[in-house]
Amino acid sequence: MRNKILSADEAVRLVRDGDRLTTSGFVGTGVPEGLLRALERQFLETGTPRGLKLFFAAGQGDGKTRGLNHLGHEGLVAEVIGGHWGLIPKLARLAVDGKIEAWNLPQGVISQQFRETAGGRPGVMSRVGLRTFVDPRLEGGRINATSLRDVVEVTAVAGEEYLFYPAMPIDVAFLRGTTADPMGNVTLEKEALTLDNLAQAMAVRNSGGAVIVQVERTVARGALSPRDVQIPGVLVDAIVVAEPGDHDQTFSTPFSHAFTGRFRVDAGSIAAGALSVRKIIARRAAFELPVNGIVNLGIGMPEGVAAVAAEEKLLDHLTLTTEPGSIGGQPASGLNFGAATNTDAIIPQNNQFDFYDGGGLDLAILGMAEADGTGSVNVSRFGARLAGSGGFINISQNARALVFAGTFTSGGLDVALSDGRVRILTEGSTQKFLSAVGQITFSGAHAAGQGRPVLYVTERCVFELTPDGLKLTEVAPGIDIDKDILAQMGFRPLMEEPALMDARIFRDDPMDLQVDLLWLDINDRIAMDPGGTYLYNNFEKLRVRRQSDVDNIRTRIEEVCSTQPGRVDVIVNYDDFRIDPEIEQSYAAMVQDLEDRFYRVVTRYSSSAFMRMKLGSTFERNVAPHIFESAEEARKFLAAGDV
Repeated sequence: MRNKILSADEAVRLVRDGDRLTTSGFVGTGVPEGLLRALERQFLETGTPRGLKLFFAAGQGDGKTRGLNHLGHEGLVAEVIGGHWGLIPKLARLAVDGKIEAWNLPQGVISQQFRETAGGRPGVMSRVGLRTFVDPRLEGGRINATSLRDVVEVTAVAGEEYLFYPAMPIDVAFLRGTTADPMGNVTLEKEALTLDNLAQAMAVRNSGGAVIVQVERTVARGALSPRDVQIPGVLVDAIVVAEPGDHDQTFSTPFSHAFTGRFRVDAGSIAAGALSVRKIIARRAAFELPVNGIVNLGIGMPEGVAAVAAEEKLLDHLTLTTEPGSIGGQPASGLNFGAATNTDAIIPQNNQFDFYDGGGLDLAILGMAEADGTGSVNVSRFGARLAGSGGFINISQNARALVFAGTFTSGGLDVALSDGRVRILTEGSTQKFLSAVGQITFSGAHAAGQGRPVLYVTERCVFELTPDGLKLTEVAPGIDIDKDILAQMGFRPLMEEPALMDARIFRDDPMDLQVDLLWLDINDRIAMDPGGTYLYNNFEKLRVRRQSDVDNIRTRIEEVCSTQPGRVDVIVNYDDFRIDPEIEQSYAAMVQDLEDRFYRVVTRYSSSAFMRMKLGSTFERNVAPHIFESAEEARKFLAAGDV
């Protein structure tokens, strides 16, 4: 029944030497800055507490001095287990130099460990991390040679491999909310995210520890609606009202009503970005967006895909999500990353990762710092530079389809974009496509064995993951394959006849992606030729991804053919046509049915030898392929009447 409101200096005295401390926050959102600042101040003034064990999921910092950087002092912290390190350089330096014990584990796993600790369960069992640097058969997540303890184990259930991440007791939590009453009940109405606050509070309470919550304001007892309380007072030991400047909504935005989800903004008011290298990469990645699908966009280069989707008026046809819990709307970028506008829902971070780990994502578009010939990607460690994996491993291992996005080289890259062409003015000093990546954050071989579609998108070309490694499939207009691609790689990719990247990507005007992704032009694509001689199916650049796509093609062809007096001759353009493997047989069965009912002679053409081979393989069982290299060859075949 006591009043739990304390000053920051009084509250941090609850932290003892050697305590395991957990903190809330994601990048610059939801970070208890006032508590971290007070803890740093106490240590610098008194030398205590010492030897803390820090346990956090998402990176919390600004890349300079804020957030967990307040704890980057020798002696204050002895051990750190964290998900993302790129924004906390002070702690990262201690870890890389071996001055503390340190591990990097998947952000989603740590988020779920809070819940397992709260429930008294032994830990998290997951496939997340297999075949990556987290796997104990590789590095076990260790950042340095000082870190000897095993924090992850390989186990098996019913003959399948898993990684087991043991739960651990937590002594202190630094959390954050908006409003509290004297009993410690806390709401989050002005916060951009709910994060793991409840799970962390329960984990610490059930470990016999102390839960300290930083808030913006307090109200009288009984003033809060129980529906609004996100952290119940029975879990809270101390409430601290933040000083001005220590409770900004994010490290970039003091406060935005739009980030609370209580107000919506006009999507049309979001200005379209100027044409740049980042934008053309985002534009090419946007071609993969699944209509009515659920998508995760990673931090960095992929953030631009949200802006492109808004410019192309696609946001109403997609559900964009971020790992800390936003669903729908448009994710923010920079130090606002994690927050979002016009969301449909904000859920706890651990629940979001449950959804991701279970295969809920139709597509993930993630960053790419290094890649090798097997398709493995590194975003986590580059020699002495420690970035950490964040949610990358959870997302990349479980999304149904993947796009990795990044520049082809880095370090001084200068590119000219003019007249729909790309010209490399100054090549980057650092190659990113290497003979072997520095650390395996994503295993290409593992993904290829699962048969998942994976693309690697750059400003000058696109690669596709195959069972035999990376294959060069598209090249930007103006790019010399030998000089601008092959000479800048540490391996030679598979290559047949790379197609030109879509010219619209390199122009200032909107690309009209709605037409491509929503199939608004299906009536124009499938029609009798003006002379009424043959049915022309123009499937150039068409992407068939799901059963509804197959059904749309069937319906349109039935509409056209049912008006004809008899069977029709057909020419099909398959230039740059793409069909996802899982739908190939259904597509072939549809074609067979249409041939049986409506077609007389069918000819197909594609300038791609690979596509001709793939179509031949798809149709070989029941459908006569007749696949030519050009439209002229297909027409000659029909004119000859050669069946």
